[in-house]
Formats: sequence, C-alpha cells, structure tokens
Amino acid sequence: MSEKQIEWLNTETAARRLGITTRTLYRFINEGGLPAYRMGRVIRVKQTDVDAFIESSRIQPGTLSHLYPDPISAQDAQEGGESGDDSDVDAVR
Repeated sequence: MSEKQIEWLNTETAARRLGITTRTLYRFINEGGLPAYRMGRVIRVKQTDVDAFIESSRIQPGTLSHLYPDPISAQDAQEGGESGDDSDVDAVR
C-alpha cells in the first residue's frame, strides 16, 4: 500500500489560498478552527485541512437574514422614518 504524501503549505500560501491575511489565519489556528503544525520555528498547514476548512465554511442559503434590516414599509418611507425626523432639532438647541 502506498501512502499519499502530505502537501504542506506555509502560512502565507495558506492565507492566500483562503483569501485572508496571515493574521486572520493565525486567529483561526489559535481558535482551533484550522489545524496547524509547528515544525521547529515555522508553522505549516496541510492542504487537505485548508480544503476541508473551505468546505466547512460554506454558507447555507437562508441563514444570513440577520445581516440585513427588515424592509421599510411604504408608510415609513413616506414619513421619513424615525431617524429622518428633524422636527425636534430646534427644541434641543
């Protein structure tokens, strides 16, 4: 049986593959989200672990509704909403 050779990535290459900074990569490693290995003074990441991390980070449809506000009703838009009401500005001064 032949063993498949491990493909190691340095932190710069792993971060570039993920599209993040090395600082963010170190945070993911430190928080336990991405396995990494110290080999002497350098840190290495397995390419298979990076690929698995990418797949585990996939967003499921319908799970981001908390990131955008509720639609504004036509009445609120016509009235300018509470934040757009400047009628009390002179009373504060």
